[in-house]
Amino acid sequence: MNRVELIDKLAAEHELSKAAAGRVLDTFVQTIVNAVKKGDSVQLVGFGTFKQVARAARTGFNPKEGKSIKIAATKVPKFVPGSAFKAAIDPKAAARKAAKAGAAPAAGKKAAAKPAGKSAVKTAAKTAAKPTAKPVAKKAAAKKAARKA
Repeated sequence: MNRVELIDKLAAEHELSKAAAGRVLDTFVQTIVNAVKKGDSVQLVGFGTFKQVARAARTGFNPKEGKSIKIAATKVPKFVPGSAFKAAIDPKAAARKAAKAGAAPAAGKKAAAKPAGKSAVKTAAKTAAKPTAKPVAKKAAAKKAARKA
């Protein structure tokens, strides 16, 4: 969808003339540009956030001349999509994220539900005595499985 198509859609949805819809769109865009230019962020809950990000100065490479060049620090605009926008675009990813978030608190509740007593002290001592190499291997396997999925 381009600018003209967006203006047509706004005009049709809100019973505006195309000229009025164009002015509304221009005002909306200019307001966001001015706010981000000042360093403010514009947050539209559910849709996303427009903000300014500073890029540090760095050394680059010019392949034509084969030399290193200095790249100056710059400020660039950035858009971070909101969760509702992401869910509208990819509902499957939102469902996976919700399932993953639901599984983590359930595991925490099971551990908290155990009564504190001698068995709890023994369990704590056992976990403290275990070597740290084993959990790292489990994390690596979990990361590998997550990449495949």
